[in-house]
Amino acid sequence: MRVDKIALSGWRNYEWESVEFSGGTNVITGSNAQGKTNLLEAVYMLSAGRSFRTRFDREIVGFDFSSAELIADVYAHDRAQTIQITIRPGQAKKILVNGVRKTAGELAGTVNTVLFCPDDLNLIKEGAAVRRRLLDNAISQIRPKYAELLGEFNRLYEHKTRILKDWHEKPSLLDTLDEFSDALCRISAQLIRYRAAFTARLDEAAAPIHKEFSGEGEELKIRYQTVSTVTDPFAPAREIYYEICEHQEKHRQAELDSEQCLTGAHKDDLEIFINGRSARSFASQGQTRTAALSLKLAEREIFLDETGEYPILLLDDVLSELDDARQAFVLNRIGGGQTLITCCEDEDISRRTGGKVLFVEKGRIR
Repeated sequence: MRVDKIALSGWRNYEWESVEFSGGTNVITGSNAQGKTNLLEAVYMLSAGRSFRTRFDREIVGFDFSSAELIADVYAHDRAQTIQITIRPGQAKKILVNGVRKTAGELAGTVNTVLFCPDDLNLIKEGAAVRRRLLDNAISQIRPKYAELLGEFNRLYEHKTRILKDWHEKPSLLDTLDEFSDALCRISAQLIRYRAAFTARLDEAAAPIHKEFSGEGEELKIRYQTVSTVTDPFAPAREIYYEICEHQEKHRQAELDSEQCLTGAHKDDLEIFINGRSARSFASQGQTRTAALSLKLAEREIFLDETGEYPILLLDDVLSELDDARQAFVLNRIGGGQTLITCCEDEDISRRTGGKVLFVEKGRIR
């Protein structure tokens, strides 16, 4: 699985630029604020149909441009494809795969990527939203149906939240509250089953990586946490739905009082333990970084097991945040697939990986 070539027009600070990548390691170097992460953002968008840096596509469109466009030649699942994404402020994003119109959900799975950026080093200590995003980004790529369900869940959640915020001024809004609550319970049941299954795979894949990585035989354990009334997240969706409805019924008045949605998959989290103790509460900075790296490398192994191909690995200025031992561990495990690494200084990394070096300066690549 690889991106052979990508062309950008009006994409952040790229007026017009194209670049060909090696099928192995690519080291993208240059000073800060030159466009290195912008290039990785474009590659990531091929798999997710959205940015990992902003919720608003309009921010991708460069100054003095009316639109942003990328065209990429990719090879995945034993065939070559061309992906074209066009963003125009005020209009729906246009995605074409081999000339056929697709939604962002339908794009999922065309190309797979695993992104690791400096913020991910804190995913053990940060709030639950960061860990849910890890689950959502990964599952959406290997289960396109999940991406569709997640999009519908987010739409319903926003509607219900507005009802809870505004019902005091417009009581008639409560006429539809239970309808939205029921729909959220139904979709939550399906999301929970997907997340529980992926968490089990992540737990299995990350444990041996972390044990080797820590050098001390540390035991990493990952446990899925969801709505408190759900007794078995692997049960049929109908059973989970009934249990979520029980939680919803108990918390309906609390939702009205707090003006917040209290029932649903938006409260899910991953509990991470090192040697039986909560990593979030007790782990050192070194331990949490090792655990975060283990999760990302495990995600890559799951994609390989699922598709038979390594996903494209995107390392966005993350190696500079690691000590020499952790750098070496990561670099020793990235063989077998395409990797794009951004950094400010390339000499040592390019030498250690034997990768192709691309220099970025003011939105130009050479």
